[in-house]
Amino acid sequence: MFTNNTMAINKVQGVIFDLDGTLIDSEKFYFTADQKMLEEYGIEFTREMKKEYIGCGNLDMMKIFREKFNLPDSPEKLLEKKNSYYLEMARQKIEPFPKTVRLLERLNEAAYPLALASGSSPDVIDELLTIIGLKGYFSLIISSEEVERGKPDPQIFLESARRLALPPEYCVVIEDSVQGVEAAKSGGMPCIAIPSTIQKPLHPSYYLADLLFEGGMEEFDEEKAFRWIVQSELC
Repeated sequence: MFTNNTMAINKVQGVIFDLDGTLIDSEKFYFTADQKMLEEYGIEFTREMKKEYIGCGNLDMMKIFREKFNLPDSPEKLLEKKNSYYLEMARQKIEPFPKTVRLLERLNEAAYPLALASGSSPDVIDELLTIIGLKGYFSLIISSEEVERGKPDPQIFLESARRLALPPEYCVVIEDSVQGVEAAKSGGMPCIAIPSTIQKPLHPSYYLADLLFEGGMEEFDEEKAFRWIVQSELC
């Protein structure tokens, strides 16, 4: 089931994609990287614990971990370790989501300005986009490490719109996480949500999205999403 909440006045002028969980199937590798990094300090990290941090920027997450688990190393050092574990796996096994990649390709063909706004580190983003061959689609790539506050704060999306030279309310954000949807909507931006965590009931924040695919990537229909972007008039 998908839900359309949009009202109308102005056409979409640009599209901002999230990366992890939206364009690439990476969350399982990030979980394992978190797990291995924390094992170095004798801390067990479970999948249930991970759910709390899906959509959170990686550096922000390391700041939380350092305080929560009283870790001796800096957040930057923790992130360096995590990224090392992550890239070791991702270089061998990372896969894009075919349906969101097809949407990206169609939007590119239709000449929409495209941005990528991700919680991953800049060097990780660069390497992953190169591996899966999507780097050339984006006129702008921004990491949450380039702004003061990560998702659910809207700063990364507002900065993306600013660099695209477009009003935020005319830029659609495509997200998989609760934090990402909250960030988009608190920034006054329309949002397509493809939940990566689809346990019922869905988190209420997913229903803030203007177009919601409640069944996640399995239900996602790139044709419906493309038509919605092309035909929608936004309040």
